[in-house]
Amino acid sequence: MGDTAAEEVSRLVEQAKELQDVAASLISRTTREEDSLRQRVAVLDSNIQRLRSSIRKTNLHSNLAQKLEEELFKARYVLSESDAAAFLPGKSHGRFLRMFLGPINVRANRRDIQLKVKEEYNEFRDRTAFLFILFPALLLMLSSRIWGGCLPALPVQLYTGWLLHLYTGLALRENILRVNGSDIRPWWIYHHYCAMAMALISLTWEIEKAPDCSQKQLGVRLFLIWAIVQGVAMLLQNRYQRQRLYTRIALGKARRMDIVWGETAGVEGQLKLLYLLLFFLQIFEAYCGVQLLKTAVVGVVSEWQVVTCGILLVIMAVGNFANTVETLATKSRVKAKMKRGKSKQDLEQDKSL
Repeated sequence: MGDTAAEEVSRLVEQAKELQDVAASLISRTTREEDSLRQRVAVLDSNIQRLRSSIRKTNLHSNLAQKLEEELFKARYVLSESDAAAFLPGKSHGRFLRMFLGPINVRANRRDIQLKVKEEYNEFRDRTAFLFILFPALLLMLSSRIWGGCLPALPVQLYTGWLLHLYTGLALRENILRVNGSDIRPWWIYHHYCAMAMALISLTWEIEKAPDCSQKQLGVRLFLIWAIVQGVAMLLQNRYQRQRLYTRIALGKARRMDIVWGETAGVEGQLKLLYLLLFFLQIFEAYCGVQLLKTAVVGVVSEWQVVTCGILLVIMAVGNFANTVETLATKSRVKAKMKRGKSKQDLEQDKSL
C-alpha cells in the first residue's frame, strides 16, 4: 500500500511539473506573439494617421481627397473597433489611478471585458441618480417636519460622505474607461475631482443648530435642492445617452466604449428640454456658490470651508457652462458640414439625371 501511494504521489508531482513547463512555454509564446501584433498594429495606426495628414496637405481634387479620407477613416474605425483595438497604444493611467490602485494595468485586452466595464459604469450612474434625488429630498422633508427647519450635522455629513463615495467612484470608472479607449471629455473628470474636494471639505464644516440657523444653512438647503434637480437631469442624461449612443454605433459614428454626454444625446425635442435643464442647473450651481460666499462676506458664516466650497461651486458651474457651449458649437458645425455634404450629393445627383 505504501509503495502504491508513493508511486501515485510521484506521478502527480511529475504531472504538475509538466503542466508548469507547458504553461510557461505557452505564456512565453503568447507574449512574443502579442508583442509582434502590438508592433504591427501601432505601425498600421501610425501609417493611417500619417497618410491622412499628408492628404490634407496635398493639392488633391476635393472629391478625391474626401473619398480617400473616408476610406482611411473606415480603416481606422475597423482597427479601433475590432479585437486588434486591444493592442493599440493606450492612454496613460494618470496620477489619479496610480494614487488609488497603484501600478496596476487596468487596460483590458479582450473587447467583451471592455464593454462590461462600460456597462457597469452606466449601471452605476443609473443607481446613483435615484439616490441623488432620494437623499436630499429626505433631508429637506425631515428638516421642515421634524428638525424645525435646521439640519443636524450627522445626517448632512452622512450625505456628504456618500457624495464623496459617488464622485470618487465616477472619477475612477471614467479614468479606467479613458485608458480603455473611451472619449470622455477631460473636463467631466476634472469636475468630479472638484466635487470630491468639495465633499471632503464639507465633512469638516460645523453646521449644528444655532440662533442664526436659517441664514447659516441657506447654502446647504440650496445645494440640496440643486442636488434633486441634478438627479432628475442625471436620469434624463442616462436614458438619452443610451439611446443616442446605440444609434451612433449603428451608424458607425461612435464606438461602443464612447460616452455620449447629455448635451449631445437624444432627438431634437429631447435636446431642447435637456439644454434648458442643464443651463438652469449651471446657473443654480453658480447661485449656490455665490450665496455661500455672500454668507462669508457678511459675517454670518466665516469658516474657510464655506469660502472654499463657494469658490468650487462657481468654478464647476463656469466650467460646465463653457463645456456645454463648446459642445453645442461643435454640434452645430458638424450639422452644418453634414448639410453641405448632403446638398452637394443632391446637386451631383440632379446633374446626373
